[in-house]
Amino acid sequence: MLLAVDVGNTQSVLGLYRGAELEHHWRLTTEPQRTTDELDVDVAALLALRGVAGSVTAAALSTTVPTLTHAWTSVLRRISASEPVVIGPGVKTGVPVRTDNPREVGPDRIANTVAAHAHYGGPCIVVDFGTSTNFDVVSAEGEFLGGAIAPGVEISMDALYSRAARLIKVDLAAPATAVGKSTVAAMQSGVVFGFAGQVDGIVRRIQAELGGPCPVIATGGLGGVMRPHCETVTAYEPWLTLDGLQLVWTRNQEP
Repeated sequence: MLLAVDVGNTQSVLGLYRGAELEHHWRLTTEPQRTTDELDVDVAALLALRGVAGSVTAAALSTTVPTLTHAWTSVLRRISASEPVVIGPGVKTGVPVRTDNPREVGPDRIANTVAAHAHYGGPCIVVDFGTSTNFDVVSAEGEFLGGAIAPGVEISMDALYSRAARLIKVDLAAPATAVGKSTVAAMQSGVVFGFAGQVDGIVRRIQAELGGPCPVIATGGLGGVMRPHCETVTAYEPWLTLDGLQLVWTRNQEP
């Protein structure tokens, strides 16, 4: 079985695949100072909890946290008894990167491009709701064309709390109406509907540049919360990045 790991700035997502089917998945807090031994214990415990310890024979990794690349690579190498496929220069992804500096494009965005084009064709747009909100634009041929990066929902909320003495932390949930009748409801309206409007505005601008409507796929930790309020989002794929990792691993087994 293939263990796919996507290490993000806030959370790390793990998925265990049997062929192309995702059988188990986990979500961990990303801690940049974690050691190889600590990660080893965590992963071993997760696999044992699902009764799949010893079943991993291959691994694929995407990480946006450079300090954790070596630790995760070492853990995956030990668990799978094989060399993990780590998305980066020299790895076969099948994705031409049409940006000014391809090396600065995050590996998670490449994985999203691979999976989105495989599932929906192109052109299409991926909206990844993570620490930042990334808009990944995929051409008809499966190329990564670039996109947009906006502050993420949670870090924007944290900034608001820290700078406004009279505001409190609230749950990230949509209120019943856009007109909030309390401070909590007003904040929820501003955050949820405000970010939904941001997404729709950016997506419509991108679609205009692409020449018309196209599939828009939401993913990421907050994708499920935001999708119902974004008029332009047409699909929700919570494990899109993991699916991309599985596809990249498969492509690197081909002669």
